[in-house]
Amino acid sequence: MKLAVVGGGSTYTPELIDGFARLRNLLPLAELVLVDPALDRLERVGGLARRIFAAQGHPGRITWTDDLDAGIEGADAVLLQLRIGGQTARHHDETWPLECGCVGQETTGAGGLAKALRTVPVVLEIAERVRRTNPDAWLIDFTNPVGIVTRALLRAGHKAVGLCNVAIGFQRKFAALLGVAPDQVALEHVGLNHLTWERSVRVAGEDVLPKLLTEHADALAADLRLPRRVLDRLGAVPSYYLRYYYQHDAVVEELRSKPSRAAEVAAIEQQLLALYADPALDEKPDLLARRGGAYYSEAAVALTSSLLADTGDIQVVNALNNGTLPFLPDDAVIEVPATVDATGVTPLPVRPLEPLYAGLIAHVTAYEQLALDAALHGGRDRVFAALLSHPLIGQIDHADRLTDLLIAHNREHLTWA
Repeated sequence: MKLAVVGGGSTYTPELIDGFARLRNLLPLAELVLVDPALDRLERVGGLARRIFAAQGHPGRITWTDDLDAGIEGADAVLLQLRIGGQTARHHDETWPLECGCVGQETTGAGGLAKALRTVPVVLEIAERVRRTNPDAWLIDFTNPVGIVTRALLRAGHKAVGLCNVAIGFQRKFAALLGVAPDQVALEHVGLNHLTWERSVRVAGEDVLPKLLTEHADALAADLRLPRRVLDRLGAVPSYYLRYYYQHDAVVEELRSKPSRAAEVAAIEQQLLALYADPALDEKPDLLARRGGAYYSEAAVALTSSLLADTGDIQVVNALNNGTLPFLPDDAVIEVPATVDATGVTPLPVRPLEPLYAGLIAHVTAYEQLALDAALHGGRDRVFAALLSHPLIGQIDHADRLTDLLIAHNREHLTWA
């Protein structure tokens, strides 16, 4: 089995490598290719990747290249983990929206739209090259904004599945609080990427969410940085990203008072790259945990294994709606539990959603449709329409100003600008 990781020079890649090494019985890799235009980073990341495999006794071969076509040739699956513009672009995404009193964040709001505009055309070009080189390969997208990027891939007819680590993070957290193994915990996880709620948590068929909320709501609320009363009133556990909606103004003030997350990550990355250059290092360093993306490696291994081994098990993925949420168009991409096998992913039925959730999901889905239109076709008017439609913006003056700021900060990445 051969896998390719596009964006393999990321400082996060050793987390992925560690998962492949630990779970080699689940995903028996013969070859793993890291693909990235930044050869200097590839040398450090690839060297550490080889040492991790060797230290854990993995027999697979790890190589790296800046030649996309060579890297993806013969791959059974291609994992996409790109950041177009790097941490510099992310820093812009997190700061210029604040000028209008709007949340600055790389996956939602105006910053999330900027990232989508930079990313979708590049991902689609990569996907076309995968289709020409190896049309049977699966594309597994971890590139944010996952919902919009996955929708672009599926609309273009690619064999693609979107993946996020929010659900597996909740599964691990709940399992630890309950004192059970993670595979005993089944989530009723529903919504869109970075806009989800846990409506039930089942262990041996019993919904233990009321127990979790009774005994551990304070700890859960602290992790989510939300008031406990939010969990009490919802009777559900929202993802961390709901904070940008439920406490928008407070988050804006907080973001204005401290350095951007991008600046923090950039500093961590420099430290990580220095560590990766040490030929004695043969495991992921503790510092990597501060980089984010916990449990992504385990989710990626599980999803890849299920697609290639035709297991038919259930995992939380980003997939076409196709009637699962009847108030959304069929081509919307939702994030829900689904059966996964060699033919792809099939969402499980979802209980009717209360208006409190359905309304916001429908609103953001409409924004995502307009965002994808802007990413595919460009133009100031399309960018403005997407911004005006977003529930975190929604004011004409803000949308006008944010449109100008977005284009100014991303001109080099926008062929139409």
